[in-house]
Amino acid sequence: MSSGSPFEPLVGFSRAVRVGDRVLVSGTAPVWPDGSCDPDPANQARRCLAIILAALAELNGHPADVVRTRTYLVDRNDWESIGRVHGEIFGEIRPASTMVVVAALLDPRWKVEIEAEAMVSVAAPPGETPGRSAS
Repeated sequence: MSSGSPFEPLVGFSRAVRVGDRVLVSGTAPVWPDGSCDPDPANQARRCLAIILAALAELNGHPADVVRTRTYLVDRNDWESIGRVHGEIFGEIRPASTMVVVAALLDPRWKVEIEAEAMVSVAAPPGETPGRSAS
């Protein structure tokens, strides 16, 4: 499934792919539909997670289905504010999670990028190729 990112057709990837009961959500950047990006790392994390949860919902998933997240940050000093936002969503769910400090992300405005994996037990949405959803 596609989120409308201009990078999806250019690079050749999907925001999320569902294979059976597994949903994989690609690395998700903190970009708003108009292309803007809030400079605050916590707000960036909220935006990433909102996009991830919307993609998951389109594939009949819920936050409680998330079993793994990976968070990439460019400044280790932002770990706590970003981690607190992650905890707002996943504090009770507690998926396996990793934070990695990287040298840079694709856009210099981005301070965080997040990806997720989920196990969804609900049937795939109607009209999808059995076992797989992609843009």
